[in-house]
Amino acid sequence: MTPEDIREEIIDILGDIAPDEDLSNLEDAKPFREQLELDSMDFLDIVMELRKRHRVQIPEEEYGQLASMQSTVTYLEPKMKDIVRS
Repeated sequence: MTPEDIREEIIDILGDIAPDEDLSNLEDAKPFREQLELDSMDFLDIVMELRKRHRVQIPEEEYGQLASMQSTVTYLEPKMKDIVRS
């Protein structure tokens, strides 16, 4: 997956987790929690959805890497580089 593919996948996951949120104006460098009403369970849902959809394993101590879109894409890029987006 390219960084843009990963970004689109994260937006898709966020749309499933927080369907009432407006995701069209997400700022990549700004933490998700400052832009969306997400709690710790929502972040766990993101991790679980990545595992379910793409078999991407994210250790609990690395959850902080998923704070913003920019950090999430940077973190996931090497883990998802060989995944073909369906």
